[in-house]
Amino acid sequence: MELEFSGEIWHWRGPAPWFFVSVPEDGCRELAAASAVVSYGWGMVPVTAAIGEVTWETSLWPKDGGYIVPLKADIRKRAGGVDEGDTVTVRLEVDV
Repeated sequence: MELEFSGEIWHWRGPAPWFFVSVPEDGCRELAAASAVVSYGWGMVPVTAAIGEVTWETSLWPKDGGYIVPLKADIRKRAGGVDEGDTVTVRLEVDV
């Protein structure tokens, strides 16, 4: 399954801060259907993600009935220094 969408990077300022992009609602419906087959626990969905030419392996985190894509500092740097508030196009591939 492949999914491509654009979204704004947001910053969660918890005890261990992270940056994320939220998957749009229609993409979340597709991912929820696939999660029963691919999830390894806690609703996490393993994916290959890409922003531009930067590709990495990660897992989508479930949040509020949807999914979010975590963006580590190294990924944001390699993707051209994207940061909070920037809009990026994300490609996801789920092995179902």
